[in-house]
Amino acid sequence: MKNLILAKRYARALLTIGQEDKKYKKYGEELDAFVGFLKENPEVENAISNPRYPVENRQNVLKIIVEKLGLSNAVQRFLALVLEKKRMPYIASICECYHSLVDDLENISRAKIISAVPLEEKALSSITKALEKIVGRKIIAETKTDPEIIGGVIAKVGDLVLDGSVKTQLLNIKENLKRGE
Repeated sequence: MKNLILAKRYARALLTIGQEDKKYKKYGEELDAFVGFLKENPEVENAISNPRYPVENRQNVLKIIVEKLGLSNAVQRFLALVLEKKRMPYIASICECYHSLVDDLENISRAKIISAVPLEEKALSSITKALEKIVGRKIIAETKTDPEIIGGVIAKVGDLVLDGSVKTQLLNIKENLKRGE
């Protein structure tokens, strides 16, 4: 819980800077690039996150990375602060919170749509439009297939779960029969 609070605090700080200079989308992309680089290079992530290494060495490694990635001054200073405050192990969470805050700012919700078979574009568009009406926000959908649901669709938007899967319907029928309904 503490990590999430910290991540939100740092993400909010960077977003505030981005809103002031109207570059918050660019900063999000740069943060993604940095986190992606660390995921691809776990030894580098260890080199800048591990407190056993001297701070100067970690700062030098960070400078090399930000120069290689061509990050803006604002993101460079932000990452230097994250390193200085020993919060680099939370950078992936900070990035995730940053994108969540940007989504809120732009009135966007992310949906996970699970189906038994891949959805055609027309069906996905129809589901997305229906979800937009329900939640009152623009929806960006991520699709996944799971043959275990047999048929139908499960849509998750934040805490809202709409389960129209055949598997769930069969389980409901089974429970009703057990209860004698």
